[in-house]
Amino acid sequence: MLSNLEVSGTMALLGVLLLILLTVGLILFFRNKIQGYDVSELKEKYASGNYAASSAARTKFPETNAFSFSGPFLKYGILASLTCVLLAFSWTTREDAVIIPDDALELDEEIEIEPPRTAEPPPPPPPPPPPVIEEVPEEEIEEEDEPEFVDESVEEETVVEDAPVAEEAPPPPPPPPPPPPEEEEIFKVVEQMPRFPGCEDSGGTDAEKEECAKQKMLQYIYRNLKYPAIARENGVDGMCVVQFVVDKNGNVTETNLVRDIGAGCGQAALKVVEGMNNMSQKWTPGKQRGRPVKVLYTLPVRFRLEG
Repeated sequence: MLSNLEVSGTMALLGVLLLILLTVGLILFFRNKIQGYDVSELKEKYASGNYAASSAARTKFPETNAFSFSGPFLKYGILASLTCVLLAFSWTTREDAVIIPDDALELDEEIEIEPPRTAEPPPPPPPPPPPVIEEVPEEEIEEEDEPEFVDESVEEETVVEDAPVAEEAPPPPPPPPPPPPEEEEIFKVVEQMPRFPGCEDSGGTDAEKEECAKQKMLQYIYRNLKYPAIARENGVDGMCVVQFVVDKNGNVTETNLVRDIGAGCGQAALKVVEGMNNMSQKWTPGKQRGRPVKVLYTLPVRFRLEG
């Protein structure tokens, strides 16, 4: 019976306050009762007899002896302590119920999604044109003349001119700029899709872990999603679509609002998705051929007015 006892924080606080008021009331009751006795009447009552000669008569009368109530007060203290312990162990705190739409991850229609960027190598340069061989007619081929020998001996009267100074060679051209860094390919569908944290240690198959991760993600989103006040006042509801990339380390990057219904709903959805980087655990990255890769994730976020 007591194992199923549940006490809210308000009930526990009221119980403690009632015990305090009851304790104060008992103290005031017995205090007024003791102070209500007439001392002169008690002296006349116990003036004669063996009680007047006893040691107790020289200190207190039986009616005004507070220590005579120690037994009932001890039992009351034990009962009050057990009540406090019971309230403490029965104190139950429950999280607010998270309302998740049944079609939370279903897209109403095909969303035009920008294809992810891929690292495409630059096209190779075109091959050089083949050399053109022209046939020379035999008539144009002249016989080579015999080399003419020139006397280059130097005599005393010969004036030697200074050799021309060679012009300085122009500086070499600057080296070409380094090629831009190759961007990692972003996949849209991989063998193992990224998973929201919280289910990796639960055991089971990859399909069971993926389903568990989806439920954890929906609970996180709709527990932290703040419905904009302006959207409530104007009756704005519908579906926003957020795209983001889960990188190889499990971080949420490159968030992008694909569809917005206005009235601040799109920004509220982006804020919840970007807040995933502040969690204690990161996403489990997607894998392709056994290695982690970047994966594009499309997430619908529904704003629905109750009632």
